[in-house]
Amino acid sequence: MQSFELDKTDVQRFKLALESDDDATLTTLVSEYHASEIAILFESLSQESRERIISLLDAELASEVISEMDAEFHPEKLLENLHPERRSEIVEELDYDDATDIISQLPEEQQQEILQHLDEEDASNIRSLLKYEEDTAGGLMNTQVIKINEALTKKDALDEIIRQSEEMEEFYTINVIDDQNILKGIVSLKDIIKAKFNVRIHELIQPDFVFVKAETDQEEVAKLISQYNLTSIPVVDDHMHLLGRITFDDVIDVMEEENTEDILKISGVSEDEELAGNWKEAVKSRLPWLILNLGTAFLAASVIRYYDDTIIKLGILAGYMTMIAGMGGNAATQSLAVTIRRISLTDLTDNQAYRTVLKEFTVGLINGAVIGFIIFLFALFYDENPMLGLVIFTAMTGNLVIAGLAGSSIPLLLKRVGIDPAVASSIIITTFTDVIGFSLLLGLASKLLL
Repeated sequence: MQSFELDKTDVQRFKLALESDDDATLTTLVSEYHASEIAILFESLSQESRERIISLLDAELASEVISEMDAEFHPEKLLENLHPERRSEIVEELDYDDATDIISQLPEEQQQEILQHLDEEDASNIRSLLKYEEDTAGGLMNTQVIKINEALTKKDALDEIIRQSEEMEEFYTINVIDDQNILKGIVSLKDIIKAKFNVRIHELIQPDFVFVKAETDQEEVAKLISQYNLTSIPVVDDHMHLLGRITFDDVIDVMEEENTEDILKISGVSEDEELAGNWKEAVKSRLPWLILNLGTAFLAASVIRYYDDTIIKLGILAGYMTMIAGMGGNAATQSLAVTIRRISLTDLTDNQAYRTVLKEFTVGLINGAVIGFIIFLFALFYDENPMLGLVIFTAMTGNLVIAGLAGSSIPLLLKRVGIDPAVASSIIITTFTDVIGFSLLLGLASKLLL
């Protein structure tokens, strides 16, 4: 299937069909699109229009559309105004993990109302998932798993796999348990098929397997699946009882969520701000960070005020000050982005952290010297002042070295003391590069040019 890109024509077709009040025409139009495409189109439609379309879809397609919707567009709200029976039909078509994610966003009273109208097995599975934190393996897992007893023969195992798979869209690995539901290992369907007729499953078990506890952070789960190239990973409790599984497609969503969160944090935007939110939410999210940044900017301004006499006597420095600060900020942001990405991918050892800082120091020194030399030549030929060029060269080189050191060491230090490095690093390094850059330029100018 080709990738779907939202087109004005698609949106217009839906809006015209919605205005016509002809449900038959609207139903025919919707049938031309995949569930994921409908979910994308929903982003451009009003809540009322979404509810009308969902009401026309069969329960299976409606559940697929709701599960494909981005959380920012609140798929749970589509369930609120539906008739209880219709709502139950849709929820029962959802995978347990998707149903849990959506229902968990509703008020407690509405959650219980929905669960009361589900059959006992579905309600029990969803309730068991609701007790886990959203960003843990337990909150991410699906309780629908293929599991067979280690004592089964090949024939009995295949019969059991066929029986259990009728309730699942797909499965990647087969979990092997004992009589107490304790996970003993995993086995591939290929190994079972190739095995001799009288073999028992315990002889085919892969005892060295990767698993996670229910309380494991979702980011750690994503790292394990990526590291070991897994299609799914079992989830167990503290006593190795099998609870569920997490598949790679769930992890893709986690990685996208974590990456978006890190980008927003580095930019000084709260993770609570929705990308598609209104201006009020954006102001509420960003203003506190800007006020904090204003406080640090006063530090840089105080350096400039301290050297008032130097600037008055050497007004030409004003233009170079913006260059020093701007280049330092850009270099620090580059170093910060690389370091935070490394931290997010793996826990750095002391030696790796040292090598990271040393690398950024070296990069800052070389880049600073090259950029500083270019500006030195400019001052030499344009301003005809080699001493000014030397001052700017030294200040630029020093500031880019500081930028590299700050951009790499500060997030590592924050991580070490338990503070999220993506949240606080950008504001701190901006202060470092501005203050150090201005101090070097104006301080050297005061000593060497006056």
